[in-house]
Amino acid sequence: MKTEGKPVKVLDKGFVRLVDFMGGDQGVVDAARVSYGGVSKGPEADKKLIAYLLKHSHITPFEHSVFKFHVCAPIFVARQWFRHRFAAYNEISFRYTEVKDDFYMPAVWRGQDKKNKQGSAAAAALDQDALHKMFKTQVAGALEAYKKMIELGVAREMARMALPVNLYTEFYWTVNARSLMNFVALRADAHAQWEIQQYGEALARVFKELMPWTYEAFLRDAWKGENVSLAADRAALPETAASAR
Repeated sequence: MKTEGKPVKVLDKGFVRLVDFMGGDQGVVDAARVSYGGVSKGPEADKKLIAYLLKHSHITPFEHSVFKFHVCAPIFVARQWFRHRFAAYNEISFRYTEVKDDFYMPAVWRGQDKKNKQGSAAAAALDQDALHKMFKTQVAGALEAYKKMIELGVAREMARMALPVNLYTEFYWTVNARSLMNFVALRADAHAQWEIQQYGEALARVFKELMPWTYEAFLRDAWKGENVSLAADRAALPETAASAR
């Protein structure tokens, strides 16, 4: 069991921090071998077993390795995150706590993708300086309205309605390796919104560190997405193993 990892910085004020971890690659192997009364046959055989399991979609053993993360992300990212339902969540409540001046401020504004109705793309025609100024003014006004309502005696649960979705929220996320792979596959992908892609990549780095055999097998036989960071990891895999796909 590993606890208390260092925060991985994401976006301007966000992070992903490992709180607790159980199982690992060995936990997957043990869970798989118990089905036929087997025991570990050494690192090389165990690594091959993990690769076999993922390649042939025998994925329940991966549910026995579990991660607990502390996440800080903008609300609009968290709302996409919470659609991944096979996990446990506990989020900070702005009914109990007052909001701080923690808002996501994008470095670059993107335009609407002409082909993908839900996507975005680089847009050279956008006046970045004007957009930054307008957005900062809007956010500052929303925060000022919130604080004023609190001063006037409005309940926190109602005053929060004045706040925009770029406000950072925090939550604990407990997820098994099977569901984590699903998250990374869908969110560390060029088709996902750029902001949540950054969280997908951060989680992939933690995943790679703690479950290197599973991460390698995931890249070889399960990950089908488009992501520069993950593609570089896959390209760096040993040639001997890659030729066996």
